[in-house]
Order: sequence, then C-alpha cells, then structure tokens
Amino acid sequence: MVVADDFFFPGLNIPGNTSNPLGSRVTTVNVNQLPGLNTLGISVVRIDYAPYGLNPPHTHPRATEVLRVLEGTLYVGFVTSNPADPNKKNKLFTKYLNNGDVFVFPEGLILFQFNVGRKNAVAFAGLSSQNPGVITIANMVFGSYPSINQVVLTKAFQVEKKICKNPNMVVADDFFFSGLNIPGNTSNPLGSRVTIVNVNQLPWLNTLGISVVRIDYAPYGLNPPHTHPRATEVLRVLERTLYVGFVTSNPADPNKKNKLFTKYLNNGDVFVFPEGLILFQFNVGRKNAVAFAGLSSQNPGVITIANAVFGSYPSINQAVLTKTFQVEKKICKNPNMVVADDFFFSGLNIPGNTSNPLGSRVTIVNVNQLPGLNTLGISVVRIDYAPYGLNPPHTHPRATEGLIFFLFNVGHKNAVAFAGLSSQNPGVITIPNAVFGSYPSINQAKTFQVEMKVIDSVQAQF
Repeated sequence: MVVADDFFFPGLNIPGNTSNPLGSRVTTVNVNQLPGLNTLGISVVRIDYAPYGLNPPHTHPRATEVLRVLEGTLYVGFVTSNPADPNKKNKLFTKYLNNGDVFVFPEGLILFQFNVGRKNAVAFAGLSSQNPGVITIANMVFGSYPSINQVVLTKAFQVEKKICKNPNMVVADDFFFSGLNIPGNTSNPLGSRVTIVNVNQLPWLNTLGISVVRIDYAPYGLNPPHTHPRATEVLRVLERTLYVGFVTSNPADPNKKNKLFTKYLNNGDVFVFPEGLILFQFNVGRKNAVAFAGLSSQNPGVITIANAVFGSYPSINQAVLTKTFQVEKKICKNPNMVVADDFFFSGLNIPGNTSNPLGSRVTIVNVNQLPGLNTLGISVVRIDYAPYGLNPPHTHPRATEGLIFFLFNVGHKNAVAFAGLSSQNPGVITIPNAVFGSYPSINQAKTFQVEMKVIDSVQAQF
C-alpha cells in the first residue's frame, strides 16, 4: 500500500503564523505528517520568529536537536541536568547564531531560541527521532489539566501564589493601609491580639517579600509559641516590657537539646526571630504593651503550636500525641472543680480475692482510680497471693521497665506485696493471655515449633 506520497511533505517554504504572544511558530514534520519516517529515527521542523519572538524553554524527551539558522540572528541555549553535587547549579550554555550557523541541543535538556533582531528570523532543525515529542515548560507546569496544586508550585518556585494586579488598574489605595494606630482587642484567654498587614490587606505588597503586624498585649498577655514558616520576624517594642524568645531547630547530635534564646525587651528594643523557628512574646508588666514587627514575606503564614497540635480538625490520634509528649491521654480536671477526694483512695488494706486458677489478685490504683495521679507519672498496686499463687509472666509497656517478669508465692501461706510503677497508667500485658487467648487467635505452630494440635490444646485453656 506504500506510495511515493508517503515519503513526501510540501510546505516548509511557507512561513508560519507568528501572531501569538510568543511571536514564534513551529511547523513540524514528523511521522504523523510524513509516514515514510516510520522506524527511521529522524524528523524535521521549520521555526519562524517574529522580531523578538521566542521559542520558549522546552525539551524534546526523545531526541537531540540540530538547529541551522536560515535568516536573522538567534540567541539560543540549553541547561544541563542536575549536577551530582547539590551545592552546584545547573549550567547554562548559550550562543548567538547567524545565517548558516549550526547548534546542537542534547536530548532531554531544556532549550530555547530567541530572535534578538528587529526582523523576522527563520531556522530549520533536524531531530533524532521520528516522533521526538515536546514539553513546553511553562505550559506543562502552569497550564496542565487539572492544574498542579498551588501549594506544590509556590513551594517549588519559592514564591507566593497571589496574582499580580493589572498595572493599568493599580491605584494609590493599593499601597495604603489605615488602622495600625488602633489597639487590638485583647479580651481573649491569651490576652493578645495580632493585627496583620500582609498581601491580603495591602495588595501592592505582592512580590515585595515583606509584611508588618501590630501586636497588642493585655497585662501578662501572651503571643503564644508559634512559627512563621515563610518569614524571619524583626520585632520592635513600642510600649512596656516583653519577655521574648525562640527555640533552635533540632541539633545534629540527638543527645543535645534544642536551645532557648530569651531576652527582656523595653521601649525601642529590637529582636530578631529567625525564619521557621518557634517563638513567643510575653508581657511581664501590669499595663498594656504594644509591639510592631516586620516579616520577610508578603504572606509569612503562622502556625500556633497549641492550636495545630491539639486543635486540628480532624484531631490527631491520641496515641500519637501521648507518645509524642510522653504523657497519658487522661485530661486534667478543671482546677476549680478539684476536691480532696481526687487525691484519696481507700481500700489497699483489704485482701484481694485469690480464688482463681492462678491464685493471685492485683488491686490497681492508677489514674483511673485516683485522678490526682494525672501527669505525675506514678501508680501503685497491691498483689495478693494464695499459697503457691502466681502473678504470671507479664510486662508493663509504659513503666519500668517493660521486661517480662513474674511473681510466685513459694510458701504454704498467703503472701502480700505492694509495688510502685513509674507511670500513672502503666498498662499490663499478660503473656499467656495475649499469645494464646487473643481474639481472633494467633496461628502459633511455627512460632513455637510444635504441632498445631498442641497449640489448639493450649489455646483451649483461654
């Protein structure tokens, strides 16, 4: 079915239409336009450029390009791939090309061509693939469908996502904000109020990398521990005295602790809080205090630690928080509701009932029985043993010291013991119950290297 026209394409003598924002047009002749190229590993393009027209940064994922300038002068270049050393930058190779000049763009690298003259320019290029493909960087990153999440793009390009206003629509009020002379309302549990002037309140801060806040503090008011993920803060105290500080990031040595830097600031004093670190300000006086701060971002963001950790929606799993902060999940009682009985337990003088197969009974006094133990990291138990009674192998996962242990009464009479544990809620895992009495049951034959009928017999006891 092959005919001569399968090897023929007319039209590369016709200039492409460059009346578009970029001022360029690529006329492609690959296997889709010229079937005879199939399997031959080559294709060709004609590129027309209006005065100052641009063939924008792009890459050919499957081909090297060899460009030959026919008319005009082009400024061309390509950028190398990421260097092995992360401290080094991608290298740009550029050249001015005139009529008859040839330039090679290696496969897969980002390249561009720009007409630097006042007249039209023309170039032809051969590509080492019958279907080289093209990825225009701007279109791919900012014009995909669906679009890439703005959070991804702002972080990737280290910019804010606010769109610049049309210059023809800009007015003086875009540069103006009124109201930083007005005290903020500090009638809240923290006793502070931050009045923010960032790009959302003052549009012309867009791209300028700066914003400002006024912070009002009631007597003993607190701007609680927080961080600005995108900005360094420079604080200037206007009235009264503040106790301020920040904490360093995690040290390289895990045996060292994060370091706290603090300072008392008076009227006129300035203090710097580095970007991303946890900081706070506290009014130590009996009168209102005021401070102003500049931040090195048009939209610095703020993460209040207590709100983020304990007030998120949905909330962080309590198991995560209790392990992170090395506490139990019992909530402290309102101090105004505390009574003496919260610290009192009666009954450890009463023997436990040991009429069970093990011949032992543990009477527990932890935070569930004695609320006043909350956060104190201790609890107590009474253990009663019948003659030859056993407190079977078990472990306390949250108290000294987590090892498997047992207690056995070797005498002909009852025995009694008391134990303190280094947790308000130490927990207990009784090994036989956990291993052989779980629901659903665990298949244990391979673990204990015995036949299944032996395991079945043991599990039947639980």
